[in-house]
Amino acid sequence: MTWAQRILTFQKKLNLEVALPAGVEVMNPYRQPETFGFCEKFYTKFYNDRYTRMLIIGINPGRFGGGITGIPFTDPVKLQELGIPNSLDKKRELSAEFIYKVVEASGGASKFYKQFYISSVSPLGFVYKGKNLNYYDHLNLPELLHPFIVMCMKEQLSWGISRDRCFCLGEGKNFKFVKALNIHYNFFKEVVPLPHPRFIMQYRRKRMEEFVSMYLEKLLV
Repeated sequence: MTWAQRILTFQKKLNLEVALPAGVEVMNPYRQPETFGFCEKFYTKFYNDRYTRMLIIGINPGRFGGGITGIPFTDPVKLQELGIPNSLDKKRELSAEFIYKVVEASGGASKFYKQFYISSVSPLGFVYKGKNLNYYDHLNLPELLHPFIVMCMKEQLSWGISRDRCFCLGEGKNFKFVKALNIHYNFFKEVVPLPHPRFIMQYRRKRMEEFVSMYLEKLLV
């Protein structure tokens, strides 16, 4: 099977059978036919092969990026720019803006996605009181999600992901969680932390080009 076939099969069967804490709702964009159609076009375009890739792992999808397009760090604007027309509200998402600066600086989408696969600790997102919720920001959520997270990681690793290193988006709580997971399960020889795109765009935007260079220096070793 190609990467595209494996990814789409994985996305289609994603289901979180866990009793979530009160007020926490799961976002599963892959249940929406239109969104799944975007994924089919994107992954068939960029992942229709069997190359080995390195994993870049984020937190979990947000409402304005992967939560509506189904593609991590890709908002409706970026999806359109990749040649995948969509009728979604063309609202830009900060993290997507930074990631695609990195994508372009690395040689463009075709070259970048041939080398890297972007996923998340939890491939499904969460909402609490109408706002994005990171899996680590609710007291009981990491423990409840642990079996689901491990299952998803093991399946994705079976596709041909390099086990030498993975790149973790977020140097704080996300890195702490991924590092502990890796120590326990020995998924990778090394987990390399990178400052999260949203942190860069919210608090270090004037230094964005500096951070793009930092990403490239670490990713393209």
